[in-house]
Amino acid sequence: MKRTIFGAAAALALAASAPCAQAQSFINVLTGGTSGVYYPLGVAIGKIYGDKIPNVKTQVQATKASVENLILLQQGRGELAFTLGDSLKSAWNGEEEAGFKTKLDKLRTIGAIYPNYIQIVATADSGIKTLADLKGKSLSVGAPKSGTELNSRAILAAAGMSYKDLGKVEYLPFAESVDLMKNRQLAATLQSAGLGVASLKDLSTSSPITVVSVPKETVDKIGPPFVSAIIPANTYSGQDKDVPTAAVINYLVTSSAVSDDLAYQMTKLVYESLPELQNAHAAGKEIKLETAATGSPVPLHPGAIRYYKEKGLIK
Repeated sequence: MKRTIFGAAAALALAASAPCAQAQSFINVLTGGTSGVYYPLGVAIGKIYGDKIPNVKTQVQATKASVENLILLQQGRGELAFTLGDSLKSAWNGEEEAGFKTKLDKLRTIGAIYPNYIQIVATADSGIKTLADLKGKSLSVGAPKSGTELNSRAILAAAGMSYKDLGKVEYLPFAESVDLMKNRQLAATLQSAGLGVASLKDLSTSSPITVVSVPKETVDKIGPPFVSAIIPANTYSGQDKDVPTAAVINYLVTSSAVSDDLAYQMTKLVYESLPELQNAHAAGKEIKLETAATGSPVPLHPGAIRYYKEKGLIK
């Protein structure tokens, strides 16, 4: 009788422990709109994780991008998210004007990925050639509290301006901004995107434009995660010279609730699968391991630190 009871107890204990031994992890990848860059890269990363991390199920979620992604991470509703660096900084500091009511203290960085270029384009007949020329003119700054709109605020502030100095502020997506410019209802647009973004290519082929410079001294006033960059000549029709501007680094971010081992695998697989990411979107060509551990306004996840130490990027 005692043996039977003992055997049953042992069987129950074994059964109870079995799910733990085979526990399945879940990774929800938070991206952006399906027509943007975050989504195809997120789909590629989700597939890589699903194929190469044992006992992991992945999901890729389309979102409103940076601000929403970071809030979802804080709430435990995602394990990996794409975000612009300035949004990440605002989330860490709990800046309500940027859309964060409190400090998002659970955020941890996996690594830096590719840059978004700040591209300010004006109609040629607007007379806008410099940032100062935007005073009194109409400007589309991006959708409210989007990553682009936060970029707009930062650039104008560094140039000694605010929305109050503009003649009119439009909060519009890229394509709608371009439509207004074609109809002579808008003087300029600021778009934070990859080089050669379709909306600005469309505008430049249909009417004369001016690509407005953001000087290095203006970028330096903002500081990280903004860096100086160049829009190469002939990126857009009629743009025959290199134009200095700012770029904002994008980051992959996770949560402190994600285990060190899982975060290590997540980091390793991103930076050791760059050919797959390059195939998913051209922006993947700008993701480099050498700069992955740099510049984040939020602490690196311990699992990411372990990987970067292995690669000699952190001592």
